[in-house]
Amino acid sequence: MQNSALQWFPGHMSKAKRLIQENLRLVDLVVELLDARIPISSQNPLLNEIIGEKPRLIVLNKADLAANVENSIKIFRDNNFHAVAVDSVKGSGIKQLISLAKAISQPKTNKFAKFGAKPRSARIMIVGIPNVGKSSLINRLAGMNHTKIANKPGVTRAKQWIKIADGLDLLDMPGILWPKFDDADVALKLSWTYAISDEIHDLEPAVCKLLEILAEKFPAGLIERYKIEISADGHELLNKIGLKRGCIRKGGLLDTDKALKLILTDFRAGKLGKVLLD
Repeated sequence: MQNSALQWFPGHMSKAKRLIQENLRLVDLVVELLDARIPISSQNPLLNEIIGEKPRLIVLNKADLAANVENSIKIFRDNNFHAVAVDSVKGSGIKQLISLAKAISQPKTNKFAKFGAKPRSARIMIVGIPNVGKSSLINRLAGMNHTKIANKPGVTRAKQWIKIADGLDLLDMPGILWPKFDDADVALKLSWTYAISDEIHDLEPAVCKLLEILAEKFPAGLIERYKIEISADGHELLNKIGLKRGCIRKGGLLDTDKALKLILTDFRAGKLGKVLLD
């Protein structure tokens, strides 16, 4: 799989970049949502250029699926970033996120009151790569289904202002990826977490590589889920899991496509244990 040369910058991604640039002046704080399993690889280097000196809050989402989350948070804080871990589905960390967002935005909102203007809510922009959980987070913050959710990259494609009753106005932005993945390892991690669609790359070498990493660093999840003996070879593990789970074609041959999809589905749902892949 030639991930190092993989290009994926469709029209709506280019539009999203322009939307962020055009609307940045409207907000007090940028909330950058990352995947806690790949906190480095899910960062978009384009955002550093776009956001500039605007205050930023790093939010590690899907913390329930990640190992060593506390250490990841510490690394960001040691590098002078505000950071918090959340599980937007179950709601853990949400109160801390709201508190931090208000505190970081306060110097800007205080300026309006200082000059006699009517107090207003803090204005926050939420950005992140596709399928990192922006819609789920916004729905959790707003307390209702304001945005369309789907486990598919690129569902949120237009900016949306969402009023939050406790004094936060959220501006949601579509997910954006960078134009070229120069690092093959980053591209792999984005494919495993479904930031990159399964349809645009070769699944078999990607899944075999994932299995090798899990077998080396997080074998307990594979053993518990599939009841197999661990080996170092990804193709061997793929065969073991596929046969164990009945992914078999006529004639007793492995149904590779079915096995690949089963493993990815289990991994993305956290059924192979907590992981940290960066």
